[in-house]
Amino acid sequence: MLTGDTFSSSTFAVELGKFQVETVQDVSGLTLEQDVVEVRQVSATGELIVRKQPGARKTGEITITRGMDKSTAFTDWIKTTLVNADLDSARQNITIALKDAQKQTVRRIHLTNAWASRWEGPQLGAANSANATEQVTITYEDITVE
Repeated sequence: MLTGDTFSSSTFAVELGKFQVETVQDVSGLTLEQDVVEVRQVSATGELIVRKQPGARKTGEITITRGMDKSTAFTDWIKTTLVNADLDSARQNITIALKDAQKQTVRRIHLTNAWASRWEGPQLGAANSANATEQVTITYEDITVE
């Protein structure tokens, strides 16, 4: 890859714990953010001094959209929290691997202690000819970008 070339946003993989999620259509909401702490003080001469500094790192959420298929590993993981209420077993580290044109991983985004906090099923209708997709909101405690 030449300097200045960017990665395609359509070539990626999602790894959940020890297995790879078989099919994924979309991942959205990847953000790294922290609080901003504003400190207001008055100097010895009575002048107002306002300083901003970094605060605590924020946790986040992503949304994964995928076609509903016969794959069960990802679905079973979702059920662990949303149906079985077993958060201790559900917490997994998720890695989103961005790949180049040769399908080699070139960058990784790690989500620590992630768990499914929301599931949304497909929009069903007799006149609808679109594929059936599900959306899963995943909450995580920390994000690291390599």
